[in-house]
Amino acid sequence: MTMNKGTISNFIENHFLHFNAAALVDAAKGYEAQLQQESKMLVSLAGAMSTAEIGKIFAEIIRQDKVHIISCTGANLEEDIMNLVAHSHYKRVPNYRDLTPSDEWELLLKGLNRVTDTCIPEEEAFRRLQKHIFKIWREAEENEERYFPHEFMYKLLLSGVLEEYYEIDLKDSWMYAAAEKNLPMVVPGWEDSTMGNIFASYVLKGELKASTMKSGIEYMTFLADWYTDNSENGIGFFQIGGGIAGDFPICVVPMLYQDMEREDTPFWSYFCQISDSTTSYGSYSGAVPNEKITWGKLDIDTPKFIIESDATIVAPLIFAYLLNM
Repeated sequence: MTMNKGTISNFIENHFLHFNAAALVDAAKGYEAQLQQESKMLVSLAGAMSTAEIGKIFAEIIRQDKVHIISCTGANLEEDIMNLVAHSHYKRVPNYRDLTPSDEWELLLKGLNRVTDTCIPEEEAFRRLQKHIFKIWREAEENEERYFPHEFMYKLLLSGVLEEYYEIDLKDSWMYAAAEKNLPMVVPGWEDSTMGNIFASYVLKGELKASTMKSGIEYMTFLADWYTDNSENGIGFFQIGGGIAGDFPICVVPMLYQDMEREDTPFWSYFCQISDSTTSYGSYSGAVPNEKITWGKLDIDTPKFIIESDATIVAPLIFAYLLNM
């Protein structure tokens, strides 16, 4: 039993002893060791973690400075805020595996967009945000200002215009916690999110300019500078799921020392991925960490962990360990 640890932490240490369970404990201890040596940590969020309400625990990780930069999909960026303002209108569908095409069509007609077992209400979530975020986009353009997607979302949250809609405890919103700290973030591929689609529609209608939104290339150059400025004691990489949220930021290291020819660029100092993707069919998300050595992302001695399991189960347990719960 570990001293100063809570019931959850002691339980997983005592009972999570083999296979993926043991990998979870090892990864949590490795993450903790990184923080103890004053390394920075990047957390990447893929999948539907915001809709899975990861904010209930991830917000506290942010408040306690146990993550220093986030890479997330556009969906995770917006869906945490949607849950904040429309939670009571969400519909859970426990029997989602049994739905027929007709059942799915009925959900569409009701304005319910399904994410596995949870339906996001279009009118109360997407449209409720749209009218407010459009004003912020428009104001920036009129002032000839440009921002990143997450910076616009921070402005939205901190402006107070959404307060009348709050339907969950504000402490359970990881985006609000991030906004309060102005936490660095990259959101690669933001254009494929609902808000990205909405922004594109205004560009098509001639109501906004595409240049008002900073681009993915600008995110990469921002990340390159951030990595360079914060790598003195190492920077770890904690990846939830696969996809662009992980692929985009991890490439900054080989870009810096191969393309920029900065030979003193350090490798990522820790790597962990939670994924149920298997190593087959050329799947990058399912690739074992050692493959990343050949791409110049991880060193031979970088602590490496892969937990092949459901991130909605694993991530909260690791975060609980880091919070001494």
